[in-house]
Amino acid sequence: MRSAVIGATGIVGGHIVDQLVRRGERPIALSRSIRSSTMNVEWFEGDLNAPEKLELPAISTLYCTANVGLMAVALPYFPREQLTRAVAFTSTSIITKAESELRSERESVLLWAESERQFILACERLGVQWTILRPTLIYDEGRDANVTRLSRLIEKIGFMPLAGAGSGLRQPVHAEDLALGAIAAAASSDAKNKIYALAGTDTITYREMVGRIFDGMQRSRRIVAIPPPLWRAAFALAAPLISNANVAMGNRMATDMIFDVTPAVNDFGWNPREFRPKFK
Repeated sequence: MRSAVIGATGIVGGHIVDQLVRRGERPIALSRSIRSSTMNVEWFEGDLNAPEKLELPAISTLYCTANVGLMAVALPYFPREQLTRAVAFTSTSIITKAESELRSERESVLLWAESERQFILACERLGVQWTILRPTLIYDEGRDANVTRLSRLIEKIGFMPLAGAGSGLRQPVHAEDLALGAIAAAASSDAKNKIYALAGTDTITYREMVGRIFDGMQRSRRIVAIPPPLWRAAFALAAPLISNANVAMGNRMATDMIFDVTPAVNDFGWNPREFRPKFK
């Protein structure tokens, strides 16, 4: 059995590669830039935008943390003699942003949902058993665009502004736990041809999530609640400090974004860590 990881340089994909190596595999890792293979990982240069140019050896299991829509188009170009299993990541945003106040977000998640559908159809046409994993808020200290981004804002301004009380519930999930979950799902016959939400073990308010980021930075919690009517004006000042920020982020601080992970627990033993980030 041999595995390939698409998106191997990303935070989840990188952890999948590491975990496969720890299990004694020598996984195939696909990258758009040339990387030197090692005794533990065999790197291949390739781009899902040009799948006809892919030249990969035979694999039995495929992990995709890259764009699932591109993967759906590229899948027929992969060696299929031994390929029996494909695990792909999307996001719970397909659910949580379906009714966003921003048209761009609504359109984006509609495309994401359609990409999922195309991936499933491609797998079924090729006789490949599939699993789709939808993580909640992903973090990996120093590397992610969620928790780390908030820590960097705190570092810049010394406090964290919230829209209102920040009472919306969250379930942050670590990238390494997602890698472990993907490998467990690939090995589970119960996880075949199913979609799972993958959330962290802690269900906490947005305010508490921010508080634990302060704790992980070894700083006193300095959280400033801004009345919702004033949030939009305050956001205009804070937005330049937060990459890819938009006004809907504040409005979602009061919205619950939680998911039932019981199916993942039952089918492949999903068991993520508590949310206690540590920043150097």
